[in-house]
Amino acid sequence: MRRLWPDPVENLNVDEAVDHERRPHGPGRPWVMVCMVMSLDGSTVVDGRSGGLSHPVDAALLGALRSRADTILVGAGTVRAEGYGPPRQAGQRIVVVSRTASLDMTTPLFTSGAGVLALPEDAPHVAVANLRAGWGSVDLAGILSQVDADVVQVEGGASLNAALAEHDLIDELNVTVAPFLSGGDGSRLTSGAPPLAHRLRLAQLAEHDDFVFTRWLRQRS
Repeated sequence: MRRLWPDPVENLNVDEAVDHERRPHGPGRPWVMVCMVMSLDGSTVVDGRSGGLSHPVDAALLGALRSRADTILVGAGTVRAEGYGPPRQAGQRIVVVSRTASLDMTTPLFTSGAGVLALPEDAPHVAVANLRAGWGSVDLAGILSQVDADVVQVEGGASLNAALAEHDLIDELNVTVAPFLSGGDGSRLTSGAPPLAHRLRLAQLAEHDDFVFTRWLRQRS
């Protein structure tokens, strides 16, 4: 992998790539970084999964970014589609956002104790660890204020990204642009978000095998 901007480097390893920026706490909540892959025409999935757009270097970057996070935040649909299991990093938690708690609590993610549900206050009782905020839908700001973490990595899906963007909760956006035209009607990065005009600045641009790796930081007044 080579970094094109800033400070061009021909042989960039994944640790150098993911540590390019410091990640301070947000106001009253952890630093929130979203990590996604998308096609040239904007889709985040092929046949319902992100794996068809990925590359070994992209997977290595995802893993390296994960290792910098204390907690992973992910939507219930993505957990089902991608078959999430327990994290490899000791002590790390995976917080699964769900409005209805309609997940299989007997999977290793939850039986390991690493899986935590993020639910609205009026969701059904569950027999696994859970955080609650909001009525009818999950109040993500309220959930994040309860997460004991410095850095949270968000791994989609698009509706979760959209909800975070709507409430201006994204501090860092790591997007791999895959060199494919995917067609279809797959979800876009923030499908379902209302019109927004949140300005981000480009913090890093790298490339390998025609895959383009970008990092963006939210500009706040």
